[in-house]
Amino acid sequence: MSFKKYKQYPIVQNIVREWADKQITQAPIYCSVDLRDGNQALINPLTIEQKIEYFNWLVKMGFKNIEVSYPSASDTDFNFTRKLIEENLIPNDVFIQVLIPAKKEWIKKSVEAMKGVKKGIFHLYNPTNEFQKRVVFQKSDEEIISMAVEGMKYLIELTKDFEGEVIYEYTPESFSQTDLEFAVKICNEVINVVKPTQKNKMIINLPNTLEACMPNIYADRIEWMCKNLINRENLIVSVHPHNDRGTAVASAEMAVLAGANRVEGTLFGNGERAGNLDLITFAFNIYSQGIEPKLNLAFIDEVKEFFEKTTQIKTHIRHPYVGEMIFTAFSGGHQDAIKKGMDFYRAQNSKEWNVPYLPIDPKDIKRGYENIIRVNSQSGKGGVSFIISEFFEVTMPKSEEIEFGKVIKIASDDKKQELSKEEIIELYKVYIENN
Repeated sequence: MSFKKYKQYPIVQNIVREWADKQITQAPIYCSVDLRDGNQALINPLTIEQKIEYFNWLVKMGFKNIEVSYPSASDTDFNFTRKLIEENLIPNDVFIQVLIPAKKEWIKKSVEAMKGVKKGIFHLYNPTNEFQKRVVFQKSDEEIISMAVEGMKYLIELTKDFEGEVIYEYTPESFSQTDLEFAVKICNEVINVVKPTQKNKMIINLPNTLEACMPNIYADRIEWMCKNLINRENLIVSVHPHNDRGTAVASAEMAVLAGANRVEGTLFGNGERAGNLDLITFAFNIYSQGIEPKLNLAFIDEVKEFFEKTTQIKTHIRHPYVGEMIFTAFSGGHQDAIKKGMDFYRAQNSKEWNVPYLPIDPKDIKRGYENIIRVNSQSGKGGVSFIISEFFEVTMPKSEEIEFGKVIKIASDDKKQELSKEEIIELYKVYIENN
């Protein structure tokens, strides 16, 4: 392996950093890109029928911005967009969004797909990093800026007679690999074309299209942009973090601290390469801090079941908040702390959740306490005591906890696997009879 072929990502120079002293106090605007960015990463892309069902789940969860398609890319995407609009399948408070490359024929096709939309976001983009400018497109800085500016002018011209509410979004597509001075220059040129107002804001989207830097550097880049974009008070600054370094959630959180008002991502982080920002983890992180998440997370296990069935992607058992074993402890020390924490929480009739090793109350997502503590040879008396008290409704004295804990440890060692709560209860009945 030759690490010397890689260059360290540059830090943002001469920034007066403010984001590090802030806290998230409210949820940002969420935009689901499952039906576009997530869909294009599936081995078998969704059918129109599957897309409609998926769209309905997103609406049920509370998403108000949903990127539904890339209409110029395929007939399926175009026809799906038309079906949503023509059959009036979009709630009145939901904006649907389409992704549009900055080429006239594709802009025209995308606008045709959105005819009659009540609330539409037209998301224009073009690549902006040095490699793409010089090698892929073989264009100068001025030509790349002209591509964005002329594309936005053409988009505005084609949509000027739309009766519905229209929002324009612009993305320097390869922002994460784009020099900041050029990024702000091209964004400001596009802002000058749109001329957003307080009543009619526009979205500037700054993606980690390829996540190549630490989350703190991404936050610095977002803060720098927020301070240098013109007409900032009339902009919605959006971020679109990918997960190539495994830190998309942290990048999104820090970007919000740095001034971002909106985050684009997918359910459970589906997407190209290592995936997109996982909006479920992001929202639960906010929820666990006592902040209204602005998404309905109570039926997340049903959402997960639908997601897995539809995408054929299995959610990892250790996935934050929603994995099958995320609330499970085998370790004796952890089990003892959880049992004592649960006992205290109940005895105090506490309104504030503070149980060790459980970031949220499993009942918040309609899970019981059956799997909080599971017993194998690594477990201790605390876990065994919890199972007997929780599911057999017997509180063992301390001496009995110690002795019966030894019985369970021997049984688990002999079996060389986990003991179910039913097996533990049966062993306890035998223990009582013999003592």
